[in-house]
Amino acid sequence: MREAIRPELRTDSYAPQPVRQVRIAKADKPGEWRTLGIPTIHDRVCQHALLNRLEPIFEPVFDDANFGYRRGRSGPGMDRGRRPEGLLRVRGSREAPRARGPTCVRWQSCASLADSYGEGRLFPSERGTPQGGVASPLLSNILLTPFDREMRSRGYQLTRYADDWVITCTSATEARAALMAASRVLEKLGVSINPQKTRIVHVRHGFEFLGYKIKRGGRPMRLPTSKIRTRAQPGALYAYPREKSIRHFKDQIRRLTRRNAPVSTQELIKQANPVVRGWGHHY
Repeated sequence: MREAIRPELRTDSYAPQPVRQVRIAKADKPGEWRTLGIPTIHDRVCQHALLNRLEPIFEPVFDDANFGYRRGRSGPGMDRGRRPEGLLRVRGSREAPRARGPTCVRWQSCASLADSYGEGRLFPSERGTPQGGVASPLLSNILLTPFDREMRSRGYQLTRYADDWVITCTSATEARAALMAASRVLEKLGVSINPQKTRIVHVRHGFEFLGYKIKRGGRPMRLPTSKIRTRAQPGALYAYPREKSIRHFKDQIRRLTRRNAPVSTQELIKQANPVVRGWGHHY
């Protein structure tokens, strides 16, 4: 396959094939679906080849506020950040290999094959790259880098992971101004804010971000100091699993440990351990 792909990329004759649409039910929203676009093996190899070329070019210019899908930056920090100078304008980079720009455009315009709907027919592509592609996270970071730089150049404390972001402010007035500024910057990039998922909240009441509930503690802690390994103090920020994640974890354990489960104790332990270990490692 590699020998067949190489001349296509070199001669700019590569043409992506339709992606397969797969609808994944949202666990917390009955009746709602998340649409993924699954490229063919051929296209996944081509995307990975482009990713290997573009990532070293753009990684040095990505902003410190960006934590999504970057090597060694999987853990967002709410209190870090510095002010860059000016707005970084991402173009069809002159450092990028020739003909890679048209390749990205072709990915964005390729059709979708909706076999998962039982229809087996082609649909025209919507705007943007399909969620599920190898290069989609990188292209998203390239698109949103001007947003990162512009917001932080205005003095806002931004933390972004893919298309989820949080701006911490010192007052409700500043938060409203930040939201208006973010809306204007994103609109210029062709991105709109989801009003149902965007809120201004006080950190005392907490907010959810990337599966965590982030909140400022107020009441004295019940544990003795010797058992608080993080050395956190009352009034500090806390991040702990959100209630929905806890309920989902409990449901998984209940299904595995139901009284009529036709397995031995040893087999039950073998099934439950990966669930407990995976959940624990994630948080």
